Amino acid sequence: MRTSLAFHENSGSTGRHTQFRSIDLLKIIAVQLIVLHHLAFYGPMSDQVALIAPSLIAWLSDEARIAVQIFLVAGGFLAARSLTPQGRPGIARPWRTVGGRYLKLVPPFLVATMLAAAASAVASQWMTHASISAPPTIHQLIAHGLLLHGILGYASLSAGAWYVAIDFQLYALMVLLLWLSGSFAARRTAAWLVPALVVMLASLSLLIINRDAAWDNWAPYFFGSYGLGAIAWWACDPRRRPGAAALLFGAILVPALVALMIDFRSRIALAAVVACVLVLVNRRGDSGPWFDGRRFDWVDQFGKISYSVFLIHFPVCLLVNAAFTHFAPPDPLIQGAGMLLAWITSLAAGALFHQWVEQPLGRLVTTRRRRRHFDLVM
Repeated sequence: MRTSLAFHENSGSTGRHTQFRSIDLLKIIAVQLIVLHHLAFYGPMSDQVALIAPSLIAWLSDEARIAVQIFLVAGGFLAARSLTPQGRPGIARPWRTVGGRYLKLVPPFLVATMLAAAASAVASQWMTHASISAPPTIHQLIAHGLLLHGILGYASLSAGAWYVAIDFQLYALMVLLLWLSGSFAARRTAAWLVPALVVMLASLSLLIINRDAAWDNWAPYFFGSYGLGAIAWWACDPRRRPGAAALLFGAILVPALVALMIDFRSRIALAAVVACVLVLVNRRGDSGPWFDGRRFDWVDQFGKISYSVFLIHFPVCLLVNAAFTHFAPPDPLIQGAGMLLAWITSLAAGALFHQWVEQPLGRLVTTRRRRRHFDLVM
């Protein structure tokens, strides 16, 4: 069963389906930018490289971080497809659905969090730097396990921990909207109620909430981008007439453009562009000839490991940073080679983490849930 997190979506398949290769390609690009952003932002190798490439390091350190908007839009797109492909209200077993999302997300996240804590302990022997976390407390670990570390004010043990928590909140909020709408939906309103609710909440986010950074630990701050993705899915459904699809997508695109005119934010502009691309590419019901054929198998493979790369790259980069700081001379070219090595090693570590951690944990959780369901039925 497909899940909403952009990283977790396995768009390609053994059946050669290509509809979501556009999503995979976008998230592959986004993951690379996030890894490079963290390498540039946290340093210290990037501090030396900045001496010969200041513009590149400055861009990666600042602007590249908005690549996370791709994950937010893709997450909304895939959540809409998974939870309510035609935008109908109501959902069976909402608590089970949210619980399943949590069990998909958290076990590999906790393993990566512990590895990040261990990496900080090792790195602290080789360098002193702000990117190294203090030894975690039990309360801090519990807060991470509950995905409440940001809300409760605990320092994140890994650079991407905040996003995992936000993605879970956004998914749970979408489930809540479906459940509430199903409670009072009439037959004549069923076709438009959920998209209307998503448009209203996304517009509130784009026009007001997203302009206040005090909300950045809560789902409504990011729901504008997530909602753009959800509406993009419903608009690109080939069963929907072109006029109705254009009207539906325009209902969310107009508030996004107004929000940009009121307060231009590059992250929202990128989210709007990504949503438009998804509609244009996927409206026909596939990804078109650009992503068809075996020559794009690499997109499927890299797409599968994206979540693992995202989870594991920070401890890998931290260790490489510490090793090059301690053992290598502070030469910009050598430190630049260290950044390249950290990037490549993060990809390799992500593939191994996917094979030996993410997939086995996913199978374990799925097996236990099936057994529990069977026991309840019997």
